[in-house]
Formats: sequence, C-alpha cells, structure tokens
Amino acid sequence: MQIEHIAIWTKDLETLKDFYIKYFGARANNKYTNTNKGFESYFLSFDSGARLEIMQMATIPDNKNDPIKQATGLIHFAMSVGARQAVDDLTARLVADGYALIDGPRTTGDGYYESVILDPEGNRIEITE
Repeated sequence: MQIEHIAIWTKDLETLKDFYIKYFGARANNKYTNTNKGFESYFLSFDSGARLEIMQMATIPDNKNDPIKQATGLIHFAMSVGARQAVDDLTARLVADGYALIDGPRTTGDGYYESVILDPEGNRIEITE
C-alpha cells in the first residue's frame, strides 16, 4: 500500500503549479476544468512516482490556521532532494527568491537533515536529504 496523492486547495493555481515545477521538478498534466462547479486542478508528478493534486474553486474559504504556529491535521509533507548539499542549495535558492524559511537547515533529533519552507500558499514543505 502507498499514498497515491496529496491534494492542496489554492487561490492561485498557476502560481502554485509553476512553483512545484521550478523548484521540485514536478511535471503537470493538462489542466482539468469542471465549468459547472467552477473547479480546476492539476496533478503534479514527481520522479519518485508521488503525485500532488492542486485544486482551485472560488467557493473554498481561506485557511484560518497560522502556518508558523501549526494546527491539528495535515501540517506538512517532505520532499527528499537526495543529499545534504542539495538541501542547503535548494533552501538558499528559495530564500533568495523570497520564500519564507521556517526552520533549518539542521539535523533533527530523529536524524533527518532538513529545512522547512512555505510554498506560495503557506503550505509547509520539509526539504530532506
């Protein structure tokens, strides 16, 4: 058994798609649009086989959780970049491009070398080796 995909609601579908393509090497399928529901989505695929569904619909309310303080529920997902130096390099690139660094890079108590950044919608991403 494996997780098939994780889904994220967004207010700006194209910006979020471009972020995951630019920084994490995602490949996007053709945009799915359901005009009756006002729904649009992309599936983003990664080399590992993992997929991320990003979805947009005007009737979805803003998230009231503070991504810095955290809250109950799905709080982050991790993207492995393969090496400690790759964590450092990608983290530095994201920070230079204006994305919020929440933590790291550092070695955690359970042995991960990681940083935590926020994507354009404020979703936490752990970047691990």
